[in-house]
Amino acid sequence: MRARVAGIDLIAYPTGVKDVVTLRGSLPAGDVLSPRSNPAIATLTGAMLDKGTQRQDKFAIASRLEGVGAQLAFSVDETMLTFSGKCLRKDLPLVISLLAEQLRTPAFSDEEFAKLKNQLTGNLQRNLERTDFRANEAFVRSIYPEGHPNHASSTSEFIKAIYAATLQQVRDFHAAWYGPDRLTLVVVGDVDVNRLQEEVHHHFDGWRGGRPLPTFTKAFEASQPREETVQMADKTNVSVILGQATRLRYTEPDALALRVAAAVLGRGFTGRLMATVRDKEGLTYSIGSAVTNDAFADGDFRIYAEFNPSLLEKGISSTKRELRNWYDRGITSAELERVKKDLVGAFKVGMATTKGLADSILISVHRGYGVDWLDRYPAMIGALTLEQVNEAIRKHLNPDRMTLVEAGTVGATPKP
Repeated sequence: MRARVAGIDLIAYPTGVKDVVTLRGSLPAGDVLSPRSNPAIATLTGAMLDKGTQRQDKFAIASRLEGVGAQLAFSVDETMLTFSGKCLRKDLPLVISLLAEQLRTPAFSDEEFAKLKNQLTGNLQRNLERTDFRANEAFVRSIYPEGHPNHASSTSEFIKAIYAATLQQVRDFHAAWYGPDRLTLVVVGDVDVNRLQEEVHHHFDGWRGGRPLPTFTKAFEASQPREETVQMADKTNVSVILGQATRLRYTEPDALALRVAAAVLGRGFTGRLMATVRDKEGLTYSIGSAVTNDAFADGDFRIYAEFNPSLLEKGISSTKRELRNWYDRGITSAELERVKKDLVGAFKVGMATTKGLADSILISVHRGYGVDWLDRYPAMIGALTLEQVNEAIRKHLNPDRMTLVEAGTVGATPKP
């Protein structure tokens, strides 16, 4: 069932599971929508939702959820506020009521706001010690322009923005972007569809607002390769990302073919990169490739790896060699058939739980498809030809223009 209820795009998918219900949902209120004067406002707004409402504090809400074994959580990414929940069938009305209350009438208390600032900055400062975090930050800042949802503010800028933010900015953002108009709510499991619609209508009726995502400028098309080193002292590993913007959204022609091609190169232990760079040459424990970040705007192709500093040069050389062979020669028909089976199998297994099914439905909506995409996906994968996949590699990628980022102790032996 899919219907517009109290302005919300409500999707209910009853399954054979008994008693358990899973919720997933989102609305456009991510970091890319923060005011230019402060890039942290969207994150701060979303993080304040579970700090109490105008009717009850966070302890009362937590107690009511814990009392029935239910869960409800919020998070903010580059484009969306997302929320997730899980409960027993009998407790779904309670969870819907709390979801509506937290989305519609957060307390925005001064005391909780001050605590939140310290918590967020502490988490970010810890992330600055992670080589994979620093490599990804440098990579997306290099290939995506400001204003693109996949571009990231520098962590130091974001921390300064958190401290500079005011509650009035948070309230203004909530008033501007939160509302039912672009809100999607997916409910999967042992759900009474009629009762669900009644509860959603009752708790969300009268709420107004919500805005669509804007149209985003596409990523840079690099004319030459770029290299960036993020030097970090005394690290036992170097995180490496090698890749480029694809300038493709998921729904565009060639996008699915390019994903399949990337899976041949670096998906799991059967991918070429693991088979060669790790298993045959022993240069790394972790390496792979994927096409990512393409639901709401054009995304990127990337190879990601971890190397011991002493093996970094050899590791990158081996990785580039495998990339070049893949680009020049393409994939084989045997590889294509293997990856097709792997992807379809993983897709079906992922939907075997209420959480996996709810996630898949929400992802399909984000990408611009209907719920029927879940049934069409295996056929779409199966229809891809070897010529389509190899042409997608050559058409949308170029190893001679890729960006290479290294984050860690580069050019020196780390301390034991």
